[in-house]
Amino acid sequence: MKFKIDENLPTELTQFFHRLGHDADTVVQEGLNGADDREILAHVKKERRALLTLDKGIADVRRYPPDAYAGLIVFRTRLTGRLAVTRFVERSMVVILNESLVGRLFLVTDNGIRIR
Repeated sequence: MKFKIDENLPTELTQFFHRLGHDADTVVQEGLNGADDREILAHVKKERRALLTLDKGIADVRRYPPDAYAGLIVFRTRLTGRLAVTRFVERSMVVILNESLVGRLFLVTDNGIRIR
């Protein structure tokens, strides 16, 4: 699978995906840091990558219909600090990677995962 990690998540997450045999890069690597959501989503759509982000605006299905993308994964956590957020995302992705991502929105909170 192919993933794009938003600038609001630790870049170290690429290593997690690489260890599992997935292709992952970051918004920063692509030179899209500071770009608006539409521009980032246009890139992930073109590249057929699932997007991982902390940006709750991406969960607006009217604005960003999940069926138009290779997967949208929005994380909402009260955890702070790079390491804590990295571990939260990694633990969540172990579960999510067992699902089909294409055309789906995953809302990941401290209480669980909702799929739309």
